[in-house]
Amino acid sequence: MKFGPVALAEAEGAILAHSVALTGGKLKKGHMLTAADLGRMREAGLSEVIVARLEPGDVAEDTAAGRLAEALLPDPAAAQLRIGPATTGRVNLHALGPGVLEVDAARIDAVNAVHPMITVATLRPWQRCAPRAMVATVKIISYAVPEAALAAACAAARGGALRLHGPVAKSATLIETEVGGDPGDKGRRATRARLERFGTALGPRVLVPHRTDPLAQALRDAPGDILLILTGSATSDLHDVAPEALRAAGGEVSHFGMPVDPGNLLFFGRLGARPVVGLPGCARSPAINGADWVLERLICGQTVTPGDIAAMGVGGLLKEPPSRPRPREA
Repeated sequence: MKFGPVALAEAEGAILAHSVALTGGKLKKGHMLTAADLGRMREAGLSEVIVARLEPGDVAEDTAAGRLAEALLPDPAAAQLRIGPATTGRVNLHALGPGVLEVDAARIDAVNAVHPMITVATLRPWQRCAPRAMVATVKIISYAVPEAALAAACAAARGGALRLHGPVAKSATLIETEVGGDPGDKGRRATRARLERFGTALGPRVLVPHRTDPLAQALRDAPGDILLILTGSATSDLHDVAPEALRAAGGEVSHFGMPVDPGNLLFFGRLGARPVVGLPGCARSPAINGADWVLERLICGQTVTPGDIAAMGVGGLLKEPPSRPRPREA
């Protein structure tokens, strides 16, 4: 692509690089100049204009953005995503419904490494998305890019780099334990709000003493696709009351602790086919915490491994809720 000032006599069919104010209105940058446009510019006393001119082998920005978006999402409906229209070299990708976003980071990195004028920006991997949320944007920075570079970027993108996983859990039970009296409904309200984002129903309240046996029985009896435990006293060891209750109920504990703060004291496992999450005390606050990152994936049918948890430390320093009883810094 050639870029720079040219005489008006040579500018027809070129792309206007910078907006030009004229009597009766403005010609916006990115506009393809016509003979009429150039006549108005002459009347305004201009003799030259800064333009971009495509050369053989160049692909215009909108066409290039559209092709790359289609390579990233070869089957948008299957990925539960939608490709928007191309304008000013940009195509936005949106979620069709609630869910969590799977991102093939290596594929996105490979696309962005092809040519500096060809870019893709996405939300972070596994971020929760509301319906119609923008999950990624394809942007061709210049007015055109070489066909060879675009073809290489599309090849790097092919196979699908983005996918929204919608909710599969229809219901959940929250089991609370009490220590010295009813804990109130703060934790239940926050949990209901988290579930409602995905259309997951919260079952009837279950409140038991903070002891292994009654908690184990409550786990056995609980309905729902996901079981959540919110203890009246924080879980501080792999063999504390709540993890031991899960084992006593016939389940298994997969992992305890996570490098996300707030959220360190989370544990999770399974009881039969159902995921079980021991929520940290910070889950009583509506503020985001490490439990959100685990719960959101599980609601959407995704497996969470200890390796996944270990990888959450980078970016895992989250904002503290004002109500935190023991702030990081006094």
